[in-house]
Amino acid sequence: MHRYFSFTVFALLLASTGARAQVAAPQLQAPAQAAAPAIAMPQGAGSAVQPAAPASPATEAAVPDINIQSPQAADYSANMKSNAFGAQLFTGSFARAGATRFNPDYLIAVGDRVQVRLWGGFAFDGVLPVDPQGNVFLPQIGPVRLAGVRNQDLQAVLDTAMRKVFRANVFGYASLAAAQPVRVFVGGYVARPGLYDGTSMDSVLHYLDQAGGIDPERGSFLDVQVKRGEQVRAHLNLYDFLLQGRIPQVQLADGDVIFIVARENTVSVSGLAANARRFEFRTPSISLSELSRMAKPAAGVTHVRVVRNTGTVRNTEYYSLADSDRIDVRNGDDVAFTADKKQGTITVRVEGEHQSAQEYVLPYGARMGALLGQIRYSERSEVNSIQLYRLSVRERQKTMLQTSLHSLESSVLTARSGTSDEARLRKDESELILQWVDRAKKVEPSGQVLIARAAGRDELLLENGDIITVPARDGLVLVSGEVLFPNAIAYDKALSLDDYIRRAGGYTQNAAGSRVVVAHRDGSYDDGASAPAMQPGDQILVLPKIDVKSRQIWKDLTQIIYQIAVSARVVLTL
Repeated sequence: MHRYFSFTVFALLLASTGARAQVAAPQLQAPAQAAAPAIAMPQGAGSAVQPAAPASPATEAAVPDINIQSPQAADYSANMKSNAFGAQLFTGSFARAGATRFNPDYLIAVGDRVQVRLWGGFAFDGVLPVDPQGNVFLPQIGPVRLAGVRNQDLQAVLDTAMRKVFRANVFGYASLAAAQPVRVFVGGYVARPGLYDGTSMDSVLHYLDQAGGIDPERGSFLDVQVKRGEQVRAHLNLYDFLLQGRIPQVQLADGDVIFIVARENTVSVSGLAANARRFEFRTPSISLSELSRMAKPAAGVTHVRVVRNTGTVRNTEYYSLADSDRIDVRNGDDVAFTADKKQGTITVRVEGEHQSAQEYVLPYGARMGALLGQIRYSERSEVNSIQLYRLSVRERQKTMLQTSLHSLESSVLTARSGTSDEARLRKDESELILQWVDRAKKVEPSGQVLIARAAGRDELLLENGDIITVPARDGLVLVSGEVLFPNAIAYDKALSLDDYIRRAGGYTQNAAGSRVVVAHRDGSYDDGASAPAMQPGDQILVLPKIDVKSRQIWKDLTQIIYQIAVSARVVLTL
């Protein structure tokens, strides 16, 4: 019993220690995550792809993926929010370790590993490292120099060395197994200067991403330098990559330095442009045409507004986009692309009961009378009830509805209760009203404009996207809302409003008898309490009864229900 107890305690302690070590491992070993590609099996010209060794749980813990808990997470978030063109490159995508691929021109370096297979009269299969002298040692053959040999020439060098010893009946195959693991310094104007792990074939973007990216407020995206000792081996312009997809492949070695110089001149772009960002340029000034090639203004842009950086007093200049070749901007200027060209034509649809075309292209500034004069009506056309639906009106109706719903939500959520019982009742009532508000937010107003009774109808200016509907004389009256049997009823001039409601089954228990809206076909409305004379094509909307404790909430709800009925011809029951 004592031995069993001791063993159990020891096992629990061991499990607890292992769990703590597993949790701590990503924090301690995160900087070394880029060394993972050393186990990948690359391919190149004349080489075969070798399967990568499966990662053990210990390896996965030692090489964690970039995640929100990494030290660079705050840098990536800042890059996403930055206005600097190019900052969004560095959000963790390049820092993730992956299988290394070798191009044919890759130069084999000290530390690389080569897979060699010999068969026939002599057999050998192994992975050989390139030693400090630049050689690999092959059994029965001896040292073979590979340092500086291009990847695509690897097989030819092996064949030449093999034929010096074996004249026949021995065959060989060679391919790069893994790139050399290296440690590269990243310095200058980056978020986290330091020494980062990777391989000799990882891109410069991989190391910059590990360092949190280029500091968008201080670093330059136009001159990324790769140094080896005192020599600058390469200059990279990241704008070439962002705008043209071109980036040179630089083979890195242990101890190389990726250095970011100070940011140069900048100009901010806003307005109608695909790349509304802050751009960097090297020269004292840049032409608007060259800036446009980077900012990608929209097709409808006609003018450019330039706010000059002249100190405390900023001057504004306005130019046509056609003159962009002759206009320069300088460090600190703000450029906004605008569209000031008036529409030459507008498009209006005519739907419903008529015998004319349904699509009309009219000059900008056309009036209603000019269009109505082109329409040929039929015998069934209801000429006195022509309807107009306008996009801008629909948006205004929707905005007003959303404002009213927001006010109702605030009233419901801030209502006070005097007792605990009243608080429970208000809670249930609030949940019901908020559910109704969610449904009301999905209602789409029609955007109808009342024009049939307007004395100046023919002088009304048309807008692009207007829809004019010519109703048909169908002789029906639609009854909907809080009635037992919502239905369409044949018009009879002898029937009153109450008669139509009775023919629809009468009011439901949830109806408010005095709250009836009659929507006429021409877009006008009457309150049912005034007993209006019914007309063919009318719609009777019986609104629901509202039973809430708060008078203010009752008032708001009543107003919104009327608003929805008028703007969308929908009765939304609570």
